[in-house]
Amino acid sequence: ALKGVDFELKAGEVHSLLGENGAGKSTLIKILGGIHTKDEGSIEIEGRVTPINSVSQARGAGIRIIHQELVLVKDISIAENVFLGNEPIKYGLVDSRRLYSETQTMLDAFGIKHRADEDLSALTIAEQQLVEIVKAVSFNARIIVMDEPTSSLSDKECEILFDKIKELAKRGIGIIYISHRMADLSVIADRVTVLRDGMKIGTKSMQQTSIDELITMMVGREIGNYYKREKRALQEVVLELQNVCTDYINNVSFTLRKGEILGFSGLMGAGRTEVMRAIFGIDPIRKGSILLEGKKIAINSPDLAMKAGISLVPEDRKLNGVFPNESIMFNMSIKVLSSFIKGIFVDSKKEKSITELYFNELGIKAPSLLTQAINLSGGNQQKMVVASSLATKPKVFIFDEPTRGIDIGAKTEIYAIMNKLAKEGMGIIMVSSEMPELINISDRIAVMRSRTISGFLTKEEATQEAVMQMAVLL
Repeated sequence: ALKGVDFELKAGEVHSLLGENGAGKSTLIKILGGIHTKDEGSIEIEGRVTPINSVSQARGAGIRIIHQELVLVKDISIAENVFLGNEPIKYGLVDSRRLYSETQTMLDAFGIKHRADEDLSALTIAEQQLVEIVKAVSFNARIIVMDEPTSSLSDKECEILFDKIKELAKRGIGIIYISHRMADLSVIADRVTVLRDGMKIGTKSMQQTSIDELITMMVGREIGNYYKREKRALQEVVLELQNVCTDYINNVSFTLRKGEILGFSGLMGAGRTEVMRAIFGIDPIRKGSILLEGKKIAINSPDLAMKAGISLVPEDRKLNGVFPNESIMFNMSIKVLSSFIKGIFVDSKKEKSITELYFNELGIKAPSLLTQAINLSGGNQQKMVVASSLATKPKVFIFDEPTRGIDIGAKTEIYAIMNKLAKEGMGIIMVSSEMPELINISDRIAVMRSRTISGFLTKEEATQEAVMQMAVLL
């Protein structure tokens, strides 16, 4: 996975590591963190060759990794999470007083307005990210690796995180920062190293490079305008919500036309995902109506939603969209079992023909349909989830954060898929926290605030300022 990669991190530096999925970033970080063992080469810390063959050796060398999927325990206190595996001991027992007091001091320093004895489950995702940083600091880390730390955060939460990262850098801690959100780099990174196909392509000072140059280094070619949006004629209304209320949203109304990409924006907690859950039959509707092609429909489960012609690519792909230890074929055919299973008999040829069609059409890169999903890159996993939904032949396709955690090349492919589906007359809803994505891909944008829609913006009206004003103004 890696071929003679050189990488240098200075004390007090934020050094971004870039590359498409499969470029070797994760392998390099896992070697540094003692999860994988290198075959060749050496690791030097402060000028000394340092053997790292286990996680404990990495921690002993002052290295901490904050993974994209947070490794915290929700059912214990914040303090117990911070000192997990590093508990202060007194007379052979955990020194609870010191554990809570030291944690509280660090929480206050990081502006986390919670008590150290509160359960972690009381915290937002953004606050949990900060707890991971507090945990790293409690281990006296000299090197902190952050893998996609902003993937689940709002713009405001990102600002808070960036402030804390800068504070760590001022203390002399070296930060390795991995992100597919290119806009983060100009705000936070001092230098950027790009990997491609397991090799180092180059290192650039962020002040002396551009996003376009970095993208070209990543993919080996110029992508140009990767927010390509094809012109298409909008047709009749395919989906309509009339004053829909659930336990989480209030009086949500909108229409979606065939051939339209309707973007949904809003700050975290505004209710975007909850609207999609209601449409897909996950959350029960307490009041209001959903109309599909002009006819009122009752959707009480995802199964009924799919039968009606509505598909969803969920926000959390790994938790809700993928069976990681099953094959690509299993994952792509799971939603259409009735089309090739009759009683106890399985029509394997039909299953293969269904999955092979979308496997080829979406350009999923894998040795075969029998490859385990866990072995796919993030972009290919996302295309596999899209393929499983396409197999249901939907009229309405909901993409919730479709490009989260995938590289620039894969994003371009997802946009192309969405454009193609819209051109074929499908109604597309896209929830996204990436403002440039929303503005460039959507035909209209619905902006949510306080669990309802505060307004709509046309393609011509949509700017970052206009969207944010509608999202935050009372």
